[in-house]
Amino acid sequence: MVKKYADLYLEARRSFMQIEDQQTASLLARNLLCYVSGKSREQILADREKYACESICEAMESAVERIVAGEPLAYVLGEWEFYGLKLYVDKNVLIPRDDTCAVAALAMKKALFLDENPRILDLCTGSGCIGIAVADRVKDAKVTLADISSEALNVARKNVSRHKLTGRVTCVQADALAAPPAFLGKFDMIVSNPPYVTGKEMEELEPSVKDFEPHLALYGGEDGLDFYRAIVKNYTRALKPGGYICFEFGMGQGGDVCHILEENGYTILERTKDFNDRERAVLAQRKED
Repeated sequence: MVKKYADLYLEARRSFMQIEDQQTASLLARNLLCYVSGKSREQILADREKYACESICEAMESAVERIVAGEPLAYVLGEWEFYGLKLYVDKNVLIPRDDTCAVAALAMKKALFLDENPRILDLCTGSGCIGIAVADRVKDAKVTLADISSEALNVARKNVSRHKLTGRVTCVQADALAAPPAFLGKFDMIVSNPPYVTGKEMEELEPSVKDFEPHLALYGGEDGLDFYRAIVKNYTRALKPGGYICFEFGMGQGGDVCHILEENGYTILERTKDFNDRERAVLAQRKED
């Protein structure tokens, strides 16, 4: 059944008020209607008494039901913004978060001063958000996106194509917990936002995360540090002497991650905070042979 744009908005807002305050529900309803219809906010307002076609009405109804059921907005929209870039996302990858901008910025800042045409590995890449953001800012960087999940790599490939980076960004399947494939060669920098949620934290995750986002990309072992140990142990051989490693980590994990790096011959250069003023990322350098 077709409905007026005004009615689609009001019905969506009413539904969202079950789970959000009035202001947030209004904003969510308006933004969702804009996305589903392909119209701007101004166009929606001008067309409020016009009837939307049946396909738009059906799409809006379906999207509202999914959001009320707890599904993250990013999966409903099929895209999310990270570092100014709109990225395709689905249930096979984590939704890019503002927290991760900290490690991306740290990697970019250092990459800009590396030798010409630096090789950078984004390990546990997921949607490819970090590596693609680095490639977008560092115009001569050659970036490899690596993940064990073939489904995640399919998402990353779509984002590489979306941002016209196929000439400088490649995708490969690789396990961060095992030795790197020999064909990868040596990199000037490795950047990674690995799984780091502890066993206890997995039990306490918000339903929108626990029920919808991939556990493969979340669980980092009982203490949350399995991937840091494995990456430093296995992937140092894929890093040039004097090369750099950038890690994102969870709240309160900075000391432990830095200890793992220092134990394995790295020098800590910088620790940085995210937008919420929580320590979130570290840059370290491998010692020269």
